[in-house]
Amino acid sequence: MTEPAKPPAGTLSFEPLTPVSYLDRAAAAHGERTAVVDGDRRWSYTEFHDRCRRLAGALAPLARGRPVAVLAPNTHVLLEASFGVPWAGVPLVAVNTRLSAREIASILRHSEASVLVHDPVLDDVADAAVAGLPEPPHRIRAGEPYERLLAGATPTAIRPRDERSLLSINYTSGTTGRPKGVMYHHRGAYLQALAMVGHTGLSPSAVHLWTLPMFHCNGWCFPWAVTAAAATHVCLPKVEPAEVWRLLRTEGVTHLEGAPTVLSMLAHAPEASPLARTVKVATGGAPPTPAILRRMGRLGFDVTHLYGLTETFGPAMICDWRPEWDGLDEQVRARLKARQGVGNMISCAARVIGPDGRDVPADGTTVGEISLRGNNLMLGYFKDEEATRQAAPDGWFRTGDLGVVHPDGYVELRDRSKDVIISGGENIASVEVEQVIADHPAVSEVAVVAVPDERWGEVPAAYVSLLDGAEATEAEIIEFVRARLARFKAPRHVVFGQLPKTSTGKIQKFVLRDRARAGAERRIR
Repeated sequence: MTEPAKPPAGTLSFEPLTPVSYLDRAAAAHGERTAVVDGDRRWSYTEFHDRCRRLAGALAPLARGRPVAVLAPNTHVLLEASFGVPWAGVPLVAVNTRLSAREIASILRHSEASVLVHDPVLDDVADAAVAGLPEPPHRIRAGEPYERLLAGATPTAIRPRDERSLLSINYTSGTTGRPKGVMYHHRGAYLQALAMVGHTGLSPSAVHLWTLPMFHCNGWCFPWAVTAAAATHVCLPKVEPAEVWRLLRTEGVTHLEGAPTVLSMLAHAPEASPLARTVKVATGGAPPTPAILRRMGRLGFDVTHLYGLTETFGPAMICDWRPEWDGLDEQVRARLKARQGVGNMISCAARVIGPDGRDVPADGTTVGEISLRGNNLMLGYFKDEEATRQAAPDGWFRTGDLGVVHPDGYVELRDRSKDVIISGGENIASVEVEQVIADHPAVSEVAVVAVPDERWGEVPAAYVSLLDGAEATEAEIIEFVRARLARFKAPRHVVFGQLPKTSTGKIQKFVLRDRARAGAERRIR
């Protein structure tokens, strides 16, 4: 039987999927309701829709078919660009605001950005980034220049004819090496946003606080997901625990996302106290420790653990909670919540592949590499076919993360392949040691990495950040681990201080490893 021909766009039974169409629907169905809160400014969905279309009208002749870059914190500007840039018919490049001028210049050059929209707080770094470019992009400064541009523009909405055409280019955070440009397509973002609506329970009554950087994986597709639900976006340019707790109470926030470090900041803030209602939190970027999950639960946060990468539009897997787990002991529930889980509702089932290329048994012990594919996988790396081939040698994207599959089918991360510590021939999972140390009452955050050792080749070292006012000694931390794990898994060194992180809150273990290799066994400054 021959397959029917694919219908052209705009026919009765086919319309190319694009996440920006969610704003059309929200404006039509919920036009008078609040769409965006940014400080003392508020816009309805009708106004938000009009502003995004005007941004598209202003950008289309300036972009000339090339990407538009945006360098801004979590303000209405980046949120509007999530719709206005695609409606201008060009890809969006949301730039990490914590990068250096040199790194930003590299992204502008590599992405061939035609326009740079930037926030005034980033004037200096924008000036330095474009200074050395042979063909600097046209610059638009947020604030009065941006508002004048919108006021004089003709509303425009260029629709994609091919739903797998390029929507955005997202540059990896650089925790594992040189950033690469990950290409997102309209279809994937549309479906991923739909999955986020379903899994987090977004609805028109939801109020979403932007604690997750919008530049990171396009905010895990939540700019489109929150809009699809016609919920309210509350912008937050900087994550300050006191301000987050204020907004939780004054704006009636119901949803937020962030790395485990954000959860830790909120849980241990002086302003922290149990909420009158449940706030749904999605976390990812690193496995949250059972200790922080327990603490967040007591404060009224319902935490869902997600897993994904830039290459997977953000969360590709979710620890899908089963109601039969509700009656379990608190500690057991926290350990179940810390698992990476199963593919989200629009993903293919995740695989954990052994060295022989076959799926490992679902025994909760055999380790393999987590591998993914499906509609929420990238088109590839921009202008880097070789890296694309290496990342998916057989049609399955190799994440570089090691995990096991439990008998119930849920995947649990054991480590990144580079983070496994091999000491005297024994494999030590740094995540396992980190979770034990995180249970110590004085510990706020911890990272465990391998450091060189003449006798054992390498041994674990723990880098520990303590809670304000708390005290602990190296010997105390080591003995705490030895009482709970095999002695060879305990760290040989404990270094106290602040941990180096990416702008999305991921602890930069490679920085710690580099320090160790250079003989920098000293306090983290």
